[in-house]
Amino acid sequence: MPNHNRTRPEVEGLENLPKKGSALIVSNHLGDADLILGIAYAPRDVDPVAKIELRFIPVLGWLLEVYGVIWIHRGQPDRRAVRAVLQGLAEGRLIAIAPEGRESLTGALEEGTQGAAYLALKADTSLVPVTFTDTENSRIFENIKRFKRIRVSMTIGKPFRMLTPQIGIRRSKVVRKRSCRC
Repeated sequence: MPNHNRTRPEVEGLENLPKKGSALIVSNHLGDADLILGIAYAPRDVDPVAKIELRFIPVLGWLLEVYGVIWIHRGQPDRRAVRAVLQGLAEGRLIAIAPEGRESLTGALEEGTQGAAYLALKADTSLVPVTFTDTENSRIFENIKRFKRIRVSMTIGKPFRMLTPQIGIRRSKVVRKRSCRC
């Protein structure tokens, strides 16, 4: 509802989201509207991965907990979160993660961490690239104050799989090589 009242969403590529089976949705992260837009238009349930700090924000934390967010401690190994993501993928669910690990500081795509690549290889599942544009918090909140509806967009790319490592090559080396922006 907030999407339609305060924004003019443009969504492309919904047909690229798998109708059944697991997939790891990987997206850029510009602002708070990314999660709302993504969940609102997904044709089936998506389990997002979110920073643990959100859990302690009154009302928001409770809503995210009820929805079923997978909480993650950013910047450190979080085995509980990794297990939860892998379990969700094994159950055939869609899991959404922002490989950048935070909202973009520049408004542009930033280099991602290797976590999403590791999870996709470990779970042997597809990655679905998603791009959000015009969802920066400063832009959204400024226009909400003015009661102005603004354009935001979500573009969903075609699913792809990472090639599995050859025998004798360490998985960590393959993840680093295939997830870097070279």
